[in-house]
Amino acid sequence: MNTTRLGSNGPKVSRLGLGCMGMRDGYGSPNEVDGLATIHRALDLGVNFIDTADIYGPHTNELLVGRAIRDRRSQVVLATKFGFVPDAGTSSNGLKIDGRPEYVIRACDASLRRLGVESIDLYYLHRVDPDVPVEETVGAMAQLVQAGKVRYLGLSEVGPLTLRRAHAVHPITALQSEYSLWTRDPEDSGTREVCHELGIALVAFSPLGRGFLTGAIRTPADFEKDDMRREQPRFQGDNFNRNLQLVDALKAFARARGCTPAQLALAWVLSRGDHVIPIPGTRHIRNLEDNLGALSVTLTPAELSSLEAIFPVDAISGARYREAMLALSAR
Repeated sequence: MNTTRLGSNGPKVSRLGLGCMGMRDGYGSPNEVDGLATIHRALDLGVNFIDTADIYGPHTNELLVGRAIRDRRSQVVLATKFGFVPDAGTSSNGLKIDGRPEYVIRACDASLRRLGVESIDLYYLHRVDPDVPVEETVGAMAQLVQAGKVRYLGLSEVGPLTLRRAHAVHPITALQSEYSLWTRDPEDSGTREVCHELGIALVAFSPLGRGFLTGAIRTPADFEKDDMRREQPRFQGDNFNRNLQLVDALKAFARARGCTPAQLALAWVLSRGDHVIPIPGTRHIRNLEDNLGALSVTLTPAELSSLEAIFPVDAISGARYREAMLALSAR
């Protein structure tokens, strides 16, 4: 397994990680047996960077990951997140974030119990609380490091200024943001460059466009009734159809290149720099193994230019989130 360092001072992690959200949340009916088997297979293949969050489920995803790694803790660089509070309706946009120092401590202790571990390797603030200065939240997170409950700190979906402010309080090891061929926000905002400058890993979630870039999704009817993609603008109406044309072009490129669309899309993310670490999520071993094939796909500068020409960022239709969720990102 190819490895890279998580930021300038973090542990070595597999070049591809595993996002576990979909095993219990977000993408239709979960299957715990498949989730456990996929995590175990990932560890067998050398994938050691495992990602979860307390809001996934909520809480049940951490319990699942905890069961999966119970006898293999030494093989895992374990990441989880806090900040979202599973109490919809208590804020004007239906999403509540709590970044108060006292909540930071409670949330971490709860995650430790659910995961069944003594310490969390990488602890992310899932989104910045608009009512709490990021310095206060990160200051409380730093106390967790001093207490030995957490090893390294991370942020999720913040902009360059917030990242610098947080990093001035305590070293930030990783920034997690959505990043793929059809979500270039970390480039447009300058965040990717700031990560490189400060020695912060950029952990790319949804590097396969929530599964869309695999080419397996052909119609919104492919989604189960409780699949969150049904509510996201990119997967609705004319947006879906226009984006599908881009994916079809991606599939043709992959056929000519001799790889799968997923491998091609992941190879593009991997090409963004050694500090960029994709964490594609899946519930199925077959998809996990296909994704790992991306590590054998090296794209030439000419191929990268051709790929970006057939999948230009200004051709992507629809926002990646609903308005309320977008408002919480890139602060």
